Amino acid sequence: MPSDAERHYWQTRPRERPTHIVTPGLEQESVWDYPRPPRLEHVTGTVRVEFTGRTVARSDAALRVCETAGPATYYLPPDDVERQWLEPAPQRSFCEWKGDAHYWHLRVGERYAANAAWSYPEPDPAYAALRHHLAFFAGRVDACFVGDARVVPQPGGFYGGWITPELVGPFKGEPGSEGW
Repeated sequence: MPSDAERHYWQTRPRERPTHIVTPGLEQESVWDYPRPPRLEHVTGTVRVEFTGRTVARSDAALRVCETAGPATYYLPPDDVERQWLEPAPQRSFCEWKGDAHYWHLRVGERYAANAAWSYPEPDPAYAALRHHLAFFAGRVDACFVGDARVVPQPGGFYGGWITPELVGPFKGEPGSEGW
């Protein structure tokens, strides 16, 4: 667990802004209009994750976290995930806002996806609604959908945001975005 000084550093360190931010059009959202600290909101419509031809998660009660520079990350309630296919992974990471993340491998039959999902068993109080909800890396499963729209994985291998058709960037994770 980070010290208060470490947490303060990560929450207040200066960040660059790219010079090529896309201005959103009608019915579009710019990830540069998302706040810091991140906003937690309910999703209207169905969120779905597919792997090996199966729906491994489906929810009409998903939450999303919107944070400056990154596409929204979608979290599904644990009861809406086929947890028999999840295996705890030793991987851990720390989010300056949400706290300590635990990872999950996904195994369905012979197919295996390492660290395909993560959750916050004990999130920081401001994000308590995320407790035990699961987020999936869109690039580590076969497909993810918000409504009927198939999402595109956030660039890079670290972040797990889902790029939906209405989002404009640029997006954290793209080459040259390390200082954002």
